[in-house]
Amino acid sequence: MKLNDPGICSPNIDAAIDRQPLTVSPETSLQEVVALMSGSSGSQYWSVSSIQDTSHPDTRSSCALVVKDGQPIGIFTERDIVRLTAQQLSLSETSIGEVMTQPVTTLPLDDFRDIFAALFLFRRYRIRHLPIIDDAGQLVGVVSPERLRRVLRPANLLKMRRVADVMASEVVHAPPTHSVLNLAQAMSEHRVSCVVIAETQDEPDLLPVGIVTERDIVQFQALGIDLARTPAKVVMSSPLELLEPEDSLWTAHQKMQELRVRRLVVSWTWGRDLGLVTQ
Repeated sequence: MKLNDPGICSPNIDAAIDRQPLTVSPETSLQEVVALMSGSSGSQYWSVSSIQDTSHPDTRSSCALVVKDGQPIGIFTERDIVRLTAQQLSLSETSIGEVMTQPVTTLPLDDFRDIFAALFLFRRYRIRHLPIIDDAGQLVGVVSPERLRRVLRPANLLKMRRVADVMASEVVHAPPTHSVLNLAQAMSEHRVSCVVIAETQDEPDLLPVGIVTERDIVQFQALGIDLARTPAKVVMSSPLELLEPEDSLWTAHQKMQELRVRRLVVSWTWGRDLGLVTQ
């Protein structure tokens, strides 16, 4: 493989920084933050059908940075929304400062010279958002795995690896009749980003028919859906685009880009086994 191969050239590190992240003050209500993260702020015409609309994915934010005097003092993510949803916390009566994660793991801009600095912190602290700060501690932007994936050019590497090499084999699943609240509680309990909705055929075979993710929970909260009364089958993303273990990671990468999703379900042995591949 040649060093100037476009599949392995160095990424543009600066392009990996989102310099216009969603920022809020500590006094902002949790309800308003959820609306801003969902992209529904100011809209009066949302419906359940709009949840699966991926035509404008950049209007949504997977985190909100809590900023005071230009410095990040806390962070709030989609996973936090799922956790608070499972606890049935009132969004309108809570400020973001009460529930934000603090202190925030940050990375000085001068130390962000390659993707490995960010990847090391992602893995060490089990985080998915890394605020970048300048010498004065002022917020510059935020880096996420999704932003890194946009700037990487991984064709050759991904074509050489199989889905089976990296997929998670322990998948949380639930029947279509489970409520959205049940799904949020399962995500919070198992610390996962999604629940696969599967119909039970002949035991132990499963038929994956849909998926509900952390981002979906954000949308449901923004829409004011009754989570305890709404079954998964009404709001799940369906039909699913399924992968097989022998598919290449390049195939998975292309499907994620085409469908504008962050995860794909792997199914084999007639549904007896399930897996999950994330970005």
